[in-house]
Amino acid sequence: MSVSEEIRSLTDESLTHQMFAAERELVQARFQHSMGTLENTSLIGVLRRQIARIQGEARSREIAQGLRKGALIQSYRATYKAGEQAAPEGESSTEGGFLQGIVDKLTTKE
Repeated sequence: MSVSEEIRSLTDESLTHQMFAAERELVQARFQHSMGTLENTSLIGVLRRQIARIQGEARSREIAQGLRKGALIQSYRATYKAGEQAAPEGESSTEGGFLQGIVDKLTTKE
């Protein structure tokens, strides 16, 4: 199954959640790249293309449903919880996310 077919098979909610997760990964990869710790620099381009594919599919669904531009993504924005895809259902993550790690690094005095 190709990447485009996988994206088309997703529900509206999982499509938007996957886009939000990819955007978070892109921000993290850009940060790592700026710090010189990103090992695979092609990841940035891969994530950008993935986000573009998802946005294209979301827009085609909006047109098919007669929605305004950005309505599909906006409608599921409130249901997205960062890091929830990695954790099984019923278990809450004790981590503060990737921004919490940055804050911890900046505030610790070593």
